[in-house]
Amino acid sequence: MRRLLLLRHAKAERLQPGGRDHDRVLAARGRADAHKLGVYLARHGHIPDRALVSTSARTRETWAQLVASFGKAPPVSFEDRIYEATPQAILQVIQETGPETGTLLVVGHNPGMQELAAMLVASGDIDARERLGENFPTSALAAISFASRDWRGVHPHGGRLEHFVTPDWLAMATD
Repeated sequence: MRRLLLLRHAKAERLQPGGRDHDRVLAARGRADAHKLGVYLARHGHIPDRALVSTSARTRETWAQLVASFGKAPPVSFEDRIYEATPQAILQVIQETGPETGTLLVVGHNPGMQELAAMLVASGDIDARERLGENFPTSALAAISFASRDWRGVHPHGGRLEHFVTPDWLAMATD
């Protein structure tokens, strides 16, 4: 089994006049949300074996906040191909992952992350699937499992949505 964790970066500051989108950093709320999500992942045993992170400043910062809760940082690759990528392009990067990785985290951007999650999911909790289809806010996480021996076998409509977590959901959760 393979578990794919698709994470949209945390809330970033607005683009400054003359600035580059790639260089936007996290807002205070984004840092807090990413940290809470890292705690959630660690508490529920969803620490990835490997991470693929877009090269933007806000995705790198999101990763740094998450990994602070993991104890030991898993290997990470910063991938320019994930920045503002289509779902198909992100899937191609995922499919290049080696078979030794059981759980893979991808930290990227919308609309690619939401479209990829919707494209991959074929089953799972109906309520979570509806929420995923409606909105994929910053710091949203979709955990999708695949009955595949390697990442090359991950394909559209081949996954089961295990969890869909958002900052609002974390704020309401009681565990």
